[in-house]
Amino acid sequence: MAQFLNIKNEIKEQSGSVLILTLVFSAVFVTLFSGLVGFIYLQHRQSIQKVSWHESLNAAEAGLNYYRWHLAHSPDDLQDGTGAAGPYEHIYSDPESGAIGKFSLEISGENSCGLTSGVSITSTGWADKFPEVKRKARAKYVRPTVADYSFIINDNVWVGADHKITGPYHSNGGIRMDGENNSIVSSAKETWLCTSSFGCNPSSDKPGIFGDGPNSNLWRFPVPALDFDGITMDLAQIKNSAQSGQGLYFGPSGVSGYHINLKENRTIDVYKINSLDRINAYTLEEGWHDEYSIIDDESFLGNYSIPQDCGAIFIEDDLWVSDLAQGSKVKGRVTLVSADLINPSRDTNVWLGGDIEYTAQDGSDGFVLIAENNNLIVSDSPDDLFLDGVYVAQKGKFGRNHYTGQAMKKNKLTIFGSVVSNDRVGTKWTCSGVFCSGYKDRETNYDPKLSGNPPPFLLPTSEEYDFKEWEEVE
Repeated sequence: MAQFLNIKNEIKEQSGSVLILTLVFSAVFVTLFSGLVGFIYLQHRQSIQKVSWHESLNAAEAGLNYYRWHLAHSPDDLQDGTGAAGPYEHIYSDPESGAIGKFSLEISGENSCGLTSGVSITSTGWADKFPEVKRKARAKYVRPTVADYSFIINDNVWVGADHKITGPYHSNGGIRMDGENNSIVSSAKETWLCTSSFGCNPSSDKPGIFGDGPNSNLWRFPVPALDFDGITMDLAQIKNSAQSGQGLYFGPSGVSGYHINLKENRTIDVYKINSLDRINAYTLEEGWHDEYSIIDDESFLGNYSIPQDCGAIFIEDDLWVSDLAQGSKVKGRVTLVSADLINPSRDTNVWLGGDIEYTAQDGSDGFVLIAENNNLIVSDSPDDLFLDGVYVAQKGKFGRNHYTGQAMKKNKLTIFGSVVSNDRVGTKWTCSGVFCSGYKDRETNYDPKLSGNPPPFLLPTSEEYDFKEWEEVE
């Protein structure tokens, strides 16, 4: 009996030990399982949060794309169609699952002379599942302009072997490309008649672009023509802004025109030209003729400050800009126009006499020089001429006429910006295949910053806004 009781006690002790061990292991299992469930839940939450983090940026970018669409329909509306100050909140939806988040827009415009030149949008996006996780993107929209090209020409053209070009080059006519280019060269012509003035003897039909220049893989033709009438500026609009007191206006001189030097303190020295000397010059249109382009006598009118919020200057007469002695310095954003809108039978010319350079190359300075007719370099220009900015000849040409004499053979023309010319561009002349007048070497580099920070009335090539800058901000 005693032995039976001992066995029974041992069984009870073993059962108690098993129960204790079961409870211990159960507690450990529950603890581990709870930790595992917590870890899985945390991982799942972090995964959803990470998806929301990406969706937040998608929502912010959707906001930027939405407002680009809005500007295409209402280009001057900076208040999201509400007529009230922002920010402006919108629902961000997925085509399959519906609303998944929101974006909020802050909109500001860059104005010059009362016109919007660019639109900056800051878009903050978030997902509904984690509204506290927000991401912010900022973009700048501007209209594409002529500054996106190194050249826009509305005529046939011959690019010489000495000319180095950086930036897209376009002509609505045919192109003989013997120069060096590192970007797209485009012509609206499939074929064109190349004559002796383009080096073809006898005259013959040529492809839209041909020549000995490198990088022919970048040549494109035919492409749609750029509407030259569409991209030329409404000069009356600039005149109205200048006359209204926003900019500066100078009426007909009553004599030969005006001479202006731009100063690095954002002022201009203005002279009235009383008389001009003549020089014998040759052009393809007129042949040899007397050209009255040399300033003989002038009177100082004064020094004028260029308004900070509207750097538009309108000259209702012929205009000489810069000179060999001083040169010109452009501070800030300036647009200078020569046009006679009083006498419809007269188109004015601009004459370039010396260097025109920015005070800084960081994009804060910009210059546009518009001639109603020709934009020409004078006979006594510097041996090395530097021109910063966009040079427009609305009805005529950009170039330098042919003059005789050893002194008329110059060294190098360097342009940092763009040339827009209705007629054929030419700054170098050859006589029987030998260099005889103009600039022996030419280099043109377009300014990619100019469209993003345009001078007033910089000529647009499209009315639709494009992305110019994008960044994610904290």
